[in-house]
Amino acid sequence: MEIAARCKLVRRGLGWSVPSQSGAGKYKVTGFPPFADAGEAPRCTCPDFELRAQPCKHIYAVKIVIQRELNFDGETVTETVSVTKTVKRTYPQNWSAYNAAQVHEKDKFMVLLRDLCSGLPEPERKRGRPRLSLRDAVFTAVFKVYTTASARRCMSDLREAHERGFISKVPCHNSVLNALENPGLAPILRDLIAESSKPMKAVEVDFAVDSSGFTTSRFESWFDHKYGNVRRQHTWVKAHVMCGVKTNIVTAIEIHDRDASDTKQLPALVATTARSFAVAEVSADKAYGSVRNADAISRVGGTPFIALKTSNTGRGGFGAWEKMFGYFMYRRYEFLAHYHKRSNVETTFSMIKRKFGDALRSKTDTAQINETLAKVLCHNLTVLIHEMYELGIDPVFWADSSSAQETGA
Repeated sequence: MEIAARCKLVRRGLGWSVPSQSGAGKYKVTGFPPFADAGEAPRCTCPDFELRAQPCKHIYAVKIVIQRELNFDGETVTETVSVTKTVKRTYPQNWSAYNAAQVHEKDKFMVLLRDLCSGLPEPERKRGRPRLSLRDAVFTAVFKVYTTASARRCMSDLREAHERGFISKVPCHNSVLNALENPGLAPILRDLIAESSKPMKAVEVDFAVDSSGFTTSRFESWFDHKYGNVRRQHTWVKAHVMCGVKTNIVTAIEIHDRDASDTKQLPALVATTARSFAVAEVSADKAYGSVRNADAISRVGGTPFIALKTSNTGRGGFGAWEKMFGYFMYRRYEFLAHYHKRSNVETTFSMIKRKFGDALRSKTDTAQINETLAKVLCHNLTVLIHEMYELGIDPVFWADSSSAQETGA
């Protein structure tokens, strides 16, 4: 095992000090003779052991070291090593569908974005110089983010969109930037994200929630009293999302202060998702562990699968929290099989950042929030394009709104 072979394990007190494989700290392993009673099971302070209550890699490393160093016969050292090979489960890719989606993505993206923007009601026009219509403003701002180019360099794409009839006129590049600077754009983009996820409501019933940051070009500085120097770091925009675990479609998003607590955002994310989806399960990490969140999931008919902290107990909560705690304690393997669907929300953030970048071009707070929302909307539309070829769906937006009926009339 790599830890036993490369790291130095030290006997300390009544246990062993085992380095983390990533190099970030050490864990204490106890329960090995001669410091343990007969029949006592080994224990470790690492998060993996706390979650699964099963022997972790640090415990196995101590076992290997004990066998290697303590079992000897005179001058001959007897070393017994058990190697367990883990076969990674792989999932086949439908390459014909994947290739077709990638080849036609840009064309389909403009069509879907046009259909999505067509459901937006145009505000009443005021006196003065005619402004860029709301539909064109949203289309150009989102399409600019999709191209990952600057406002000036994406003008050729906007001219192509105008020639194909997706926008009524070609705006100035400053008009695209002004649209991103508009504070009223954020609630519109949130609604569009929710609307763009609805074609997946027949597929998605299990959801996962988490948050991640998108870095900006701005820095903040502070004086570190401990080391006596000035430190700098990028500021970031923190996005809280809920996504389906099968297609990675984002069903709800919240953006608040970058230091906003994760746990307080879950009820709003669940409520938004439940308006369009039948919620069966919601998976989340320890940051979301609270009675309030478990009850919020239960109220919409879902079952919470939230990792518990070592300080959590079954007391103080009834109903959903109490059931979840009992499920975690007495049927842990089944619980973890559901809980590990949570990793799909990390996949979702990875998809967004790899395709549309993990950094924001915008300089102001308002534009940064709108750009982050636009990235998530672009992700949803690309997911729909893939599922059009993979599952054969035909996305229809605003099917339950009067604006869609008026547009189609």
